[in-house]
Amino acid sequence: MSVSNPRIPEPTPDELKDRVAIVTGAGRGMGHAVAVRLAAAGASVVVNDLAEEAAQSTVNQLVSSGAKAIAVAGDVSKSDFVESVIKRSTDEYGDINILVNAAGILRRTAVFDMDEDEWDLVLNVNLKGTFLPSKAVLSSMRASKWGRIVNFSSTAGKTTSTLGGAHYTTSKHAVLGLTRHMAMEEAEYGITVNAVCPGLIDTEMVQQEVDDDRLKRYTDGFPIHRLGQPSEAAELVAFLASDRAAYITGQALDLSGGDLMV
Repeated sequence: MSVSNPRIPEPTPDELKDRVAIVTGAGRGMGHAVAVRLAAAGASVVVNDLAEEAAQSTVNQLVSSGAKAIAVAGDVSKSDFVESVIKRSTDEYGDINILVNAAGILRRTAVFDMDEDEWDLVLNVNLKGTFLPSKAVLSSMRASKWGRIVNFSSTAGKTTSTLGGAHYTTSKHAVLGLTRHMAMEEAEYGITVNAVCPGLIDTEMVQQEVDDDRLKRYTDGFPIHRLGQPSEAAELVAFLASDRAAYITGQALDLSGGDLMV
C-alpha cells in the first residue's frame, strides 16, 4: 500500500492566522510568553489568568501590537468557569483550535508537614486545571477535525522536583499520563496532544524561590550553563500548535538545557 507523504508547511509569520487559541496562566511567565508568540503568528488569543489585572495586562500588550485578544479571568480548576470561558471564546471568535494549559502553582511543603487542603490545591490547579479545559474544547476540535492541545508539565514529571513538593511532582507526572492517553484517544479526529516539560526557566516564580548562589550551582551543572527563557518555551509551543507538528502527538518534550536527558 502506498501512502502519500503530506507536505510540511514552511514557517510563516502568519501560520496561525484564523486560528483561535486559549492560553491559561497567561498573565505572567511562560503562559504570557506563549500568548505573545501565538498572537504574533496570527492567532486570536483568549487570555486566562486567575488574576484579572495580569490577564488584562497581557491583552493590552497583544492588542497594542495589532493582535486580537480578550481576557477571561478565573479559576480553570472549576468546571462552571471553564464552560464560561468556552462560551465567551466561541461567541467572540468562533471554534477553538488551540489550547495551551499553562496555569500552575508550586508549593514546597514536605509530605510530613503537608495537610490535605494543600495537596488538593496543587492537584486541582495543576491536574484538574488541565483536564477540564482539555475536555471542554474537544467537541469543537472533533467537529473541525483539527486541534492542538499543549500541556505544561515539567522535568519534575519525569523525575522529582528541584523546587516543589511531592504534590507538585505528582501533579506533573499525572499531566504526562493525561497527555499520552488523550493523544491516543483523539488522534483519529485530527487532534494532537503534547506536553512541554520545562526545567529551570527564568520566570518570576524561579526568581522568588531560588537565591543567586543556589541558582549558580544549578546552572553550572547544566550542559547549557544558563536558565531557559520563557520565549524559548513559547517557541516550542508555537511549533506544536502549528501544521508543522501534525505528526507529533503524545510526546513530552524537555526544555532544560540538557539537565534531563531521557
